[in-house]
Amino acid sequence: MAGAIIENLSGRKLGILIMFLLLCQVVCFLVGALIAPAPSSVLSVLGTKCVDKQYSREKWYYPRGKGRCLHRISNPQDPEVAKQGISANHIIFTFQIPSPKDNQILDYSRWQQNLIAMMHLDILYKEEEAEFDPNALMTIEARLGYRNKGDPDDRWTEYATSTEERILDCSISPEHRKAEYMYNCSSVPLFELGSLHHDFYLLNIRLPIHTPKEPRDHPTNVYLGALTDMWVAFIHQNGGFTKVWVSLKTVFFPTIVSIMVWFWRRISHLARPPLLLEYMLMVLGAALTLLNCPLEYLTLAFDCPWMTVVSDIRQGLFYASLLSFWLIFTGEHLMDDIERNNVRAYWRHLSAVLGGCLCLFIFDMCERGVQLSNPFYSIWVTEIGTNLALAFIILAGVCAGLYFCFLSYMIWKVFINISKKRQSLPAMSSTRRLHYEGVIYRFKVLMLATLLCAAMTIIGFILGQVSEGQWSWDENIKLEYTSAFFTGVYGMWNVYTFALICLYAPSHKRWPKDQDTQSSTGEEIEFSRLATEPSEMSSITAYVTKAATD
Repeated sequence: MAGAIIENLSGRKLGILIMFLLLCQVVCFLVGALIAPAPSSVLSVLGTKCVDKQYSREKWYYPRGKGRCLHRISNPQDPEVAKQGISANHIIFTFQIPSPKDNQILDYSRWQQNLIAMMHLDILYKEEEAEFDPNALMTIEARLGYRNKGDPDDRWTEYATSTEERILDCSISPEHRKAEYMYNCSSVPLFELGSLHHDFYLLNIRLPIHTPKEPRDHPTNVYLGALTDMWVAFIHQNGGFTKVWVSLKTVFFPTIVSIMVWFWRRISHLARPPLLLEYMLMVLGAALTLLNCPLEYLTLAFDCPWMTVVSDIRQGLFYASLLSFWLIFTGEHLMDDIERNNVRAYWRHLSAVLGGCLCLFIFDMCERGVQLSNPFYSIWVTEIGTNLALAFIILAGVCAGLYFCFLSYMIWKVFINISKKRQSLPAMSSTRRLHYEGVIYRFKVLMLATLLCAAMTIIGFILGQVSEGQWSWDENIKLEYTSAFFTGVYGMWNVYTFALICLYAPSHKRWPKDQDTQSSTGEEIEFSRLATEPSEMSSITAYVTKAATD
């Protein structure tokens, strides 16, 4: 009887394969631990306060280079500033990035992929100050520009401009309610770029006391208190990490494609149609291939602001495929008398998984989809948006935990059924008994590996969701998980999928028929699912459906 490779591969060859896969896993972890830098870096920049009483939206204000602004102030609360007739309408906070280091002019690399900006205000506490609201609505006029190497210092090109609203979240402890103390204000999201295609960026921000959309008798930004400084934290992906990440993709992409082609060629040579599990292995391989495709190379030549959205879609498709595969993989080996070789048998499980992934996709499009046209948009800027975003993140974490519990229950049920079915082994011939004992042991190890892979995937998913939101909803939460975790989990997905496709491919070996095919009572022992069906299916599947009769 021909079965899968996992059943017929010799112990020595299987051991060599497992050692090779474990070595690949260790290499992926060590690459992240020893070679790759931290996934991202933060550059905090103090805004330069340029003054122009004839402010124009067509003019750029920048602190360095030819044509820089010369009229600056250090503290807007200085009495001398008021004497000069300078108001908030005349002050432009400028941020020219990246900042020089050791008198060397730095520039962004396209390997750094993306840029996130978070704004923080320094507001001075004043006992006599009446016009301050810790939760004031702040109107921001923001303008983002860029230039490249070789461009003149004053040649800035507009990337995006917008008038946005943000809500302050400030507090101060009672013991600090004294002069010269600062309010503790949370950072607010400012903008997010899906690509870093240009070398230098310039950000101009105004906090006017009125906007063109509102009459002068209805001023804005009057409850911001004694604003002294503005900081912006620019978070970008490290170029060294991107190079390591794309290198891994470059290696895994052709590897998974090759093993899929080899797998399907073996399936197509069988006399029976492919089984559901074999179809799901192809779906899983296709989703992983899409995830492995190193599209990041395109960002080195083209401006691809949509790359972040595409990456999220690819990641979501892989999660949906992997979670669906695990449910079908365990269900097909539950070892009961129910015929499940049909996707309709799993419609409840798959509907829950696909529904959850669809909700996450809609949530992602509500923010990053809009940011393709307006980088300054953020779902976190309103109370409703913040609560909705938090609810999605918490719900996603809870659902991920419940899924893992359900998968653990399914695997436990499989192990229980295996133990019950093993009672039929003594009635078999010695050759068949030894064969099935080896297959059951290998299958148990594979199920435990599945559980471990699921645990690491769920942990990575939850940490990823919290990590993306920590800048927006609670800066006091600091998650520091190294590049080794990213590369280790990513390598684990590829090693796990490679192992499944390789081990569940049809084997060309055929076990010799035993001369002793009858039990001690003279009754024939039946293993195949159907007596008239070709026996190329997995022998573990055949074993679980019809136990030996005594």
